[in-house]
Amino acid sequence: MSFAKLEFFNPFSRSIKDRAVFNLVMKALKRGDINGTRRLFEATSGNVGIAMAAISNIFNVEFRAYLPKPTPDATVTLLKVLGAEVVKTDFEVIDREMIEFVRDEAEKAGAVNLNQFENDDNFEAHYRYTAREIDEQLRSIGVSPDVIVAGVGTSGHIAGIAKYFKERYDTKVIGVVPAKNEKIPGIKRLETRPKWFFDAGIDEVVEVTQREAIEGSIQVARREGILIGLSSGAVVSALEKVRDRYPGTAILILPDDAFKYVEVFEKYLRECQ
Repeated sequence: MSFAKLEFFNPFSRSIKDRAVFNLVMKALKRGDINGTRRLFEATSGNVGIAMAAISNIFNVEFRAYLPKPTPDATVTLLKVLGAEVVKTDFEVIDREMIEFVRDEAEKAGAVNLNQFENDDNFEAHYRYTAREIDEQLRSIGVSPDVIVAGVGTSGHIAGIAKYFKERYDTKVIGVVPAKNEKIPGIKRLETRPKWFFDAGIDEVVEVTQREAIEGSIQVARREGILIGLSSGAVVSALEKVRDRYPGTAILILPDDAFKYVEVFEKYLRECQ
């Protein structure tokens, strides 16, 4: 039996990143970190930028998004619709070098870099809220999770969820990363050293190609009628690879929907003709 947590019901970025960004911004406002400058700079591959642009508008804060080169055009357009300043960099992925570059840019401009990759408010959002919400939903139908499958990006959501469930249940947690030399928006390889991942007790890491992620998304669309994004498709594909070794109730964390990745799906479908 499998259940999916559909995080595209969050209102701002239609992704799981609303949770982390809301906590990041609210904590920074409470501490007074943003009150002077009223400017935020952030490195993002998409959903964090969209969520931060939306929430910044609510609090009258200026936002500049620094994007890696492969960012989909749809993400750039949505950021501009929200009024964000967009800087498309030459970085292929968000790695340590790009994180430090954006931190330096913020310092020079007198802006605030909340730094989703190292800020513990990211992890806290998922440990205190996302995981508890999943637990409450499962308990309401009398279910406990045997295995949870989630992508590895900043590692905030997989680590927060893993810590919560491992403290309460004998739950196995599977991390999903792109295969070597592959790019899947929203998830990254462990060489990027995601801050919280290595202390979270993750049981196994599964590598997925972009093609497998696309096909996982299409499979769910055609079987369940639900349009899920590429990192979500990667999670679906990863579970299929290991399902025989992890029986019981599986929970899939599906971070966002398909609409930002229409260009990728279009290319795949064209090539399959």
